[in-house]
Amino acid sequence: MLFRRKNNGKNPEKKETPKQKYENGDKEGYYAAIDLGTNSCRLVVAQPTPSSFHVIETFSKITRLGEGIINGNTLSKPAIRRTISALKVCRAILEEYQPMTRMRFVATAACRRAVNCSDFEKMVKRDTGLNMEVISSKEEARLAVVGCMPLLSRTIKRALVFDIGGGSTEISLARITDTGKTFIEGFVSLPYGVVTISEAFPGKEMTNLAYDTIVERTHKILQEFEDKYQITEAIANQEIQIIGTSGTVTVLGAVHLNLPRYNRAAVDGISISGTDVEKVITRIKNMGHIGRCKYSCIGKSKADLTISGCAIVEALCSFWPISELTIADRGIREGILLDMMHHQKNNYFHPQGKRLYHKGGRHGKFSHKSGSN
Repeated sequence: MLFRRKNNGKNPEKKETPKQKYENGDKEGYYAAIDLGTNSCRLVVAQPTPSSFHVIETFSKITRLGEGIINGNTLSKPAIRRTISALKVCRAILEEYQPMTRMRFVATAACRRAVNCSDFEKMVKRDTGLNMEVISSKEEARLAVVGCMPLLSRTIKRALVFDIGGGSTEISLARITDTGKTFIEGFVSLPYGVVTISEAFPGKEMTNLAYDTIVERTHKILQEFEDKYQITEAIANQEIQIIGTSGTVTVLGAVHLNLPRYNRAAVDGISISGTDVEKVITRIKNMGHIGRCKYSCIGKSKADLTISGCAIVEALCSFWPISELTIADRGIREGILLDMMHHQKNNYFHPQGKRLYHKGGRHGKFSHKSGSN
């Protein structure tokens, strides 16, 4: 499934190309981020605004790069072909927005796990000219927090952000100081996501035993996190905002709103009570595989993955006394953009003194097939 959206507004008049605008004096520039996950390849192109950024174009395609990776920790040839095909589309889009100020292309769990990742990285460079950066689970968690920062409540000084990916799930505990600085107190990475779960328990319908196994396994990992940070009481007192970002979480928002088709503007930033989260998960379970395939906000490509994600969400909501969940249709890509646009600011720090916003690295450059930058 492929999605490409251009934010051209409603003006039917022919617009200048990015290159023409630049040559005519508009030096504002474009920023781009590519998030290559276990399940999908996603690109966003944006321009900075005084308070955030304006999205110019997005592209998304389900490639299932991590398909079969649980068997031998190897990226399969069909998955590699699908992914490189999607990355070629990304490269073509990026060519439309030259000159570009900065860009960053990150890969996550599937590439971290794959024993043939180095070969895949060379193929990506050779066939698309793009420089792929395999990031750690800690960096992935940090970027998800940065991407969700616009949704943080002004009255709550702490947030628990979870990002359910295809091959792993990152959970971060963040704190906002009185001076507005934000740092990550701690994080934990669940070594599974919706793709690896669905492959570990194949079949159109996940059995109750399989579902409960995921919930119980997640509880054990969360207990270690709880023992270290002891946040149960703070969550019960609503002193910590719970923010979820992933395809599963946005599906929960869409089903909760009874949307006939997915609408990002309607879903992003809404809050759902813990009781309603439980009701929505039950409703999704009761749809059955065929019902989920037919429901436009889920569809055939996400029918099995959604149930896997629901198991993780249910584990979180049953382990901690979560009274409200904020739905985020944003995450790593938006985190990369904010990271790059604010790389010269020192407002955000890691507890050990590292900037929450990344500075440096292979940003803003990609080369032609000849290898020249």
